[in-house]
Amino acid sequence: MESRSITGRIGAGGKWIFDKIVTLLSYLRIHPNVLTLIGLVINIYAAYLFAVNLLYWAGLVVIFAGIFDMVDGEVARRTNRVTVFGAFFDSVIDRYSDLLLFVGIIIWYAGNARKFYVALTCLVLIGSVMTSYTRARAESLIPSCKVGFLERPERIVLLIIGALTNRMAAVLWVMAVLANWTVTQRIYYTWRETSRRPQTTA
Repeated sequence: MESRSITGRIGAGGKWIFDKIVTLLSYLRIHPNVLTLIGLVINIYAAYLFAVNLLYWAGLVVIFAGIFDMVDGEVARRTNRVTVFGAFFDSVIDRYSDLLLFVGIIIWYAGNARKFYVALTCLVLIGSVMTSYTRARAESLIPSCKVGFLERPERIVLLIIGALTNRMAAVLWVMAVLANWTVTQRIYYTWRETSRRPQTTA
C-alpha cells in the first residue's frame, strides 16, 4: 500500500511539473514547431556526446530533449495551434532525432575500430526506420497498423538506460532484435489484413 502511495505521489509530482512547463511555454506563446526544433538541436548535442564516448551525459541530454518532445503537442493544444502539418513535422523531426543519436553511437564505435558494433548499430538504425515506414505504408492500405512492441518511446527509454548504466552493447542487441521483430510483425499483420479484402486488378 505504501509503495502505491509513493508511486502515486511521484506520478502526481511529474504531472505537476509537466503542467507548469506547458503553462509557461503556452503563456510565452512559443510556437510548437519551434519547441520541436529545439528538441532536435538538443538531440544533435546528445549525438555528439555519444560520438565522443560521454555516454552518461548523453543519456541525461536525451532525457532533457524528451521534455520538448512531450510538451510540443500539449502546447499546440492549449494555444489552439494544432495542425495537420504540425503533426507531420513532429514525426519527421522525431525520425531525424532518432537517426542522429544512432549515428553518434556509430561514430563512437567506428573510432574504436569495433566494426561488429558498428554493424549492430546500423541494424538497429535500419529497424528504427523500417518500424516507422512499415506502419506508414501499411496505413495507406489498411486503417491501422500499431502492432509490435518496440516503437519510438521504447527505443528512447532503452537508449537512455544503456547510456546511464554503460550497458550500450546489451541494449543495442535488444533493440536490434525487437525493432526488426516489430517490422516482421507489421508485415505479417498487413498481409493478413489485406488478404481478407477483395483483390483488385489493374
